[in-house]
Amino acid sequence: MAKTKPAGKAGAPAEAGKKAASRKSFEDRLERLEELGDEIRKTDIPLDDAIKAFEEGIRLARDLEKDLEKIESRIEILMNADSAGDDDGEAGEGPVLGLFDDEE
Repeated sequence: MAKTKPAGKAGAPAEAGKKAASRKSFEDRLERLEELGDEIRKTDIPLDDAIKAFEEGIRLARDLEKDLEKIESRIEILMNADSAGDDDGEAGEGPVLGLFDDEE
């Protein structure tokens, strides 16, 4: 009797796609989003493929946006922590929100 191969990941492609996307770097996911955009712009792409690419692109864009918000929060915390330790004794001025504010 012949042995059959185990089912593996074929049972949940959407779930596997989500897990794989979360392990990729920000740059890899951004590159994939750009590839999807190029693919959708092709005039000879079947409608079903274009819709699938669009859906994947929307998911990637939302995930990247969340990551950017986290990064922005971390930068604000670092910038505020740095300004709290200034030598001029004005640590209680409040948070510094601008990353590249003009200094007067």
